[in-house]
Amino acid sequence: MQIEKNTNSQARERLSLLFDDGIYNEINSMVKENDAAAAVVSAYGYVNGNAVYAFSQDKEVNGGAVGKAQAEKIAKLYELAAKTGSPVVGIHDSNGAFVDGTASSLAAYGKMLSSSAVVSGVVPQISVIAGTCAGTAAMLACSSDFVIMTKESEFFMAPNTANGSAEAAAKAGIASILCDDEKEAVLAARELVNILPVNNLAAVPMFEFAEGTPASASDVKSVISAVADADSAIEICAEYGKAAYTGFATIGGSTVGIAAAGIDGAKLTADDSGKLARFVRTCDAFSIPVVTFVDSEGFDETDVISSVKAMTTLANSYAEATTAKIAVVAGKAIGPVFAAVAGDSANSDFTYAYENAVIAPLAPVTAVEFMWHDKLSGASDLAAERNKLADEYSKTLASAVTAAENNYIDDIIAPEKTREVLLAALDILSGKRVQKLPKKHNNIQF
Repeated sequence: MQIEKNTNSQARERLSLLFDDGIYNEINSMVKENDAAAAVVSAYGYVNGNAVYAFSQDKEVNGGAVGKAQAEKIAKLYELAAKTGSPVVGIHDSNGAFVDGTASSLAAYGKMLSSSAVVSGVVPQISVIAGTCAGTAAMLACSSDFVIMTKESEFFMAPNTANGSAEAAAKAGIASILCDDEKEAVLAARELVNILPVNNLAAVPMFEFAEGTPASASDVKSVISAVADADSAIEICAEYGKAAYTGFATIGGSTVGIAAAGIDGAKLTADDSGKLARFVRTCDAFSIPVVTFVDSEGFDETDVISSVKAMTTLANSYAEATTAKIAVVAGKAIGPVFAAVAGDSANSDFTYAYENAVIAPLAPVTAVEFMWHDKLSGASDLAAERNKLADEYSKTLASAVTAAENNYIDDIIAPEKTREVLLAALDILSGKRVQKLPKKHNNIQF
């Protein structure tokens, strides 16, 4: 029996939004599952001129149910991606799996998970959740480098067990980008495909560009906006770990990852550390240079155990990454945060600081109590004297000048010169090559 294809299905409309001019070539289009078409459209085509494989689950066929046939169609895309070094975009919208009482559904999902794992870190993987992504399918989506969700989509392992809303997923750091509707979500996937290298051996993309506006202020977000090429920034995980920033942009037409460890001096929570660590590892997998701005009073140790674990993960992620790394201390770098993301301990290639930067092992007020307690003796206004000494400490022992004199940073730069300095540094580091010790990977905390 021949299976008729619904050429006007929502699944195919979504693929048309993804591929250039709406043109794509289907793969295994006649495959059947339970006497109907397998509830997924798999295809290849071009996104902004880059070859891309994609699948789009078809909820109009058996609710998009996943069985052996659908799993094999999706797994074949990953196999082709491994052979050709092309990104994979998955558009998820399914009510779950075919359940017949056997382990067949588990085997089907296992095949997809295994295929995704094989190309993880080899080609970019992007998941677009345009409807329901439930059960083991949620694990497949989370295996991607980036998850894009529409505001009305759902994401959960089991129904009615937890809040599976897109908003909750964004706050938990699962959703990289949250969009109003599926068109916006698919276009966001196109933007990511465009700005990322097509695989781990490809060079970062180059684009025509217009310069941003030079920054006169030293707050991190204004500096990020100024150093990036105009209208090039794509923020990742904006609703998660809000004391940190992660995103992609171009500087001088070349793709970079931009991270901020701290916003306006905020302490880093476990979520912030995890967000930064994940982002740096993603950039490193595809040899995308990382520019890190630092302005933090240290790590938030409200939850001591979680904080230490997350701090360790962050420090290991920076130390292990061999991609080009540049750090700029734009404000405060207090305590181990400097060691974790900047300087020699983080294997930073270049570390710069603004003139008013504070780089210290302890918060200035704490340092005064520890080192200059005798100077507080007899003060008529203890609080005022402590603040005065803390300011003195910040401008002397903890100053950018002292850090430069002791070879902890490479240079002191003006905020308005940041883009110029980064352009030169990124250019000289473009040929960076590092040989690692013979091992599989760091065994870091997660």
